[in-house]
Amino acid sequence: MKIDAWAFRQAMSQFASGVTVVTTVENGTPYGLTASSFTSLSMDPPLVLVCLSKRLETHATIERAGVFAVNILSAAQRELGMRFAGLLPDVDDRFAGLEWKSAMTGAPLLNHCLAWVDCRLHAVHEGGDHSIFVGRVEAVGEVQPGEPLLYHNRTWGRGLFEE
Repeated sequence: MKIDAWAFRQAMSQFASGVTVVTTVENGTPYGLTASSFTSLSMDPPLVLVCLSKRLETHATIERAGVFAVNILSAAQRELGMRFAGLLPDVDDRFAGLEWKSAMTGAPLLNHCLAWVDCRLHAVHEGGDHSIFVGRVEAVGEVQPGEPLLYHNRTWGRGLFEE
């Protein structure tokens, strides 16, 4: 039985998730995109996973570079999430004008996030039109209090979603 793509998308939109910006660097050029398919995988060794569409430039760059960072956004960083999702039409360079620093791996770490993890690529698994990137965590930081930015039913917000 073939699942209707629209119905599948509707059903999956009902799962609330946090919003992250996944970053990498290649030849000194930073790359990044917004992702909500991120989770902790293992404590020993420390592993995380993120799922990215194969059609995205950042996907191929992570495969080549072998490093990535995951920046966990706060509710106050909604515009930042939208910027890296390509939802701000006037923004060509997603890093232009932003404050960030390089992680141990060289991947960009965005300022004022709730937390970040810096990773070396541990494994890549097939996931249909996406790849499942497993990262071995090399460093963590910026752990600070705050409300997370959430994504639910194609809406960006916090806790109980404001309309």
